[in-house]
Amino acid sequence: MKFSALVKAFSLFFAAMACLSVTSAQANNYKPEYKLSIVVNATSPWEQGAQIWSDLVRERTEGRINIKIHKGASLVQGEQTREFTAIRQGVIDMAVGSTINWSSQVRQLNIFSLPFLMPDDAALDALVQGEVGKQLFALIDKAGVVPLAWGENGFRQISNARQAIQLPEDMKGLKLRVVGAPLYMDILTALGASPVPMSWAEAQPALANGTVEGQENPLSIYLGSRLYDAGQKYLTLWNYMNDPLVFVVNKNIWNSWTEQDREIVRQAALDAATQEIAIARKGVTPEDDSVLKEIASHGVEITRLTPEQHNAFVKAARPVFDKWKERIGPELVEQALQDIENRKK
Repeated sequence: MKFSALVKAFSLFFAAMACLSVTSAQANNYKPEYKLSIVVNATSPWEQGAQIWSDLVRERTEGRINIKIHKGASLVQGEQTREFTAIRQGVIDMAVGSTINWSSQVRQLNIFSLPFLMPDDAALDALVQGEVGKQLFALIDKAGVVPLAWGENGFRQISNARQAIQLPEDMKGLKLRVVGAPLYMDILTALGASPVPMSWAEAQPALANGTVEGQENPLSIYLGSRLYDAGQKYLTLWNYMNDPLVFVVNKNIWNSWTEQDREIVRQAALDAATQEIAIARKGVTPEDDSVLKEIASHGVEITRLTPEQHNAFVKAARPVFDKWKERIGPELVEQALQDIENRKK
């Protein structure tokens, strides 16, 4: 072997060893356990998605990255709207979070909470998989949190202990628990209700003792939390919004992992999100209404709005839609409306 070739060979060898050394050093700096936050306590697709992600990461990294799930917004003392800030600050390492809870830090995430924006699952898919989803991921990343995949909480329905809700006037004066997000306060006030902001941890006992009379959540949360035992005997299906979930990692934690492990965590998030969405949509469709049948079996009166009744809610909430369109960004909202119009049905 010529001397120059020998030098080149040695150079490549030492370069490879240096890379291996850096990789090993990174791996040695890994935490024994990473804290993953979710704000729900009850069994739900949300919780299942977090568990699937955790299991896939541990398996695929051969135990290099171990994740512990912390439920009920316990890492932020139950104050779920502080979750995004806590992730950015490093109090939380990872999360599967709702766009509702993070909308006060990234205002554009309010787009999913615009009343009656999304008529069906295909509409949500069109948003998160298209230009809107890309722009929102860029904004989350800019805020210091690494977004990896979109999941789904589900279309939010409304329940109460007083009476069946068929028209906006049925909500007059109804004390409804809501997330502490201004857009939700505006919507329910416009519909005649008296919204009461509180965390979900506070909401369940408040519903049971009558401090509040109603709430709005996906059916999986209603069923998993056994709200029929908390006096919520009237349930209306109105599909007024659907809040996606986002699988994320704190940016410093992300940068502490090797490139190989980052790719493993990203792909695991995508795979977990795909499974989570399928779980979230199971049992709540006209073709498969097993969740609704289970809820009805507990003596719950379920109201399905007619097109005319549905339109009455849409009309009543329209001023709030227009107000928040300006706050979120007219161009982003117009892009969303275009993507929904062109969705695959």
